[in-house]
Amino acid sequence: MSSDSLAFRHSIKPIWLLFAVTVVIAAAVTLLAMGREPICKCGYVKLWHGVTMSSENSQHISDWYTFSHIIHGFIFYALLWLVGRNWSLGLRLVLALIVESAWEIFENTDFIINRYREATISLDYYGDSVLNSVCDVLAMVAGFLLAWRLPVAVTIIAALAMELIVGAIIRDNLTLNIIMLLWPLDAIKGWQAGG
Repeated sequence: MSSDSLAFRHSIKPIWLLFAVTVVIAAAVTLLAMGREPICKCGYVKLWHGVTMSSENSQHISDWYTFSHIIHGFIFYALLWLVGRNWSLGLRLVLALIVESAWEIFENTDFIINRYREATISLDYYGDSVLNSVCDVLAMVAGFLLAWRLPVAVTIIAALAMELIVGAIIRDNLTLNIIMLLWPLDAIKGWQAGG
């Protein structure tokens, strides 16, 4: 067994892994109870869906917004390290999972779905499939664990690179998403629409 897998095993006790799995399952059950589609209405599952302006966006395993969820993991790791560096890694991971899962549930309420459709160019957005939401949560976990293992400078460079590359390719990213949800700007909306 490698030293990395030993470090992981000894850093996150089985009880925290059990809590982590429970949080993800509870989020999935909640989303199903809210009426979210389990998978894409198209009837199949793709590993990657790269067309953001389509009804299949946020319906499959991964898409351009997966990178935003990896960055969530970086941010949650940093914040939880700042406020609870003496807490176990497992506790911090479970807290990050609770926040990310709560966001996935809130993001799929009519309030946020309508906000996306009104304030952004996401006119075809009707919420995520449960599969996509669970995979978004798992992408956050990947980001959290990467931030735990990578040097801070590498994590920051990776986050900036993801934001810049995704922003250049699809004219959207985590930063623009937050701006457009909280304080929509016509200039950004016009640029995102290709103007």
